[in-house]
Amino acid sequence: MQSGDDMGFVDLHLVRSGRWLRPLQRMAVAALLMLLPVGADASPGNAATSAPAGTHVYLLRGVLNVFSLGLDDIATKLQQQGFNVTIANYLSWSSLADEAAAEYRSGRIRTIVLVGHSSGATALPDMVARLDRLGAPVKLAIGLDSVFRTSLSGRVGRYINFYVANGNGEPVAKTKQFHGELENIDVGKLGMAHLTIDKSEIMQRKVISAIDAVARQKAPVVAPRAEASAPAASR
Repeated sequence: MQSGDDMGFVDLHLVRSGRWLRPLQRMAVAALLMLLPVGADASPGNAATSAPAGTHVYLLRGVLNVFSLGLDDIATKLQQQGFNVTIANYLSWSSLADEAAAEYRSGRIRTIVLVGHSSGATALPDMVARLDRLGAPVKLAIGLDSVFRTSLSGRVGRYINFYVANGNGEPVAKTKQFHGELENIDVGKLGMAHLTIDKSEIMQRKVISAIDAVARQKAPVVAPRAEASAPAASR
């Protein structure tokens, strides 16, 4: 059994080393993530959160399809709620935009949602701009740690850019041609990293709850605009 002096030495060592702070820091990180301003969390698969018809979610993976596997988890959870989901590599953004615009003009899609990780997040502004030119505005776009600085133009209801400022992530800038709501949220100090942001259970819940929120809003009737010439397919 340790004496009172021994116990005092152990406590002093913990204080000096800072080890006693680590559990508190982890709790603080979890609490702050729960407070990120992207709406109330939803429980995937709950019957009360069944997806309204007419919403299609497009998820763009990053390079080689091997570093964005958290998007597959998000896709599965959305499909369990009844969402129409397409998941593909970021290099497909241009053809996916054409497909989504055609579906929107036909009336089969009323709400377009985009989610991308890494290079998939970097491609989102281009996809938003192309869809706007094709007369199919994006209701919600969520970027997870874009690896290059990007800028937004065109119409989008809400654009949420989660990025790791102390890593590879970059904020998204507005142009004068941008119309919508943009949020840049640095999650680097909250324990996120480039290769884990898409796999974080808390971040996945934030993404899904934001999608649930816009899917339940009544989509405004937008008259399709004349199709403009297509932009360059990729960077």
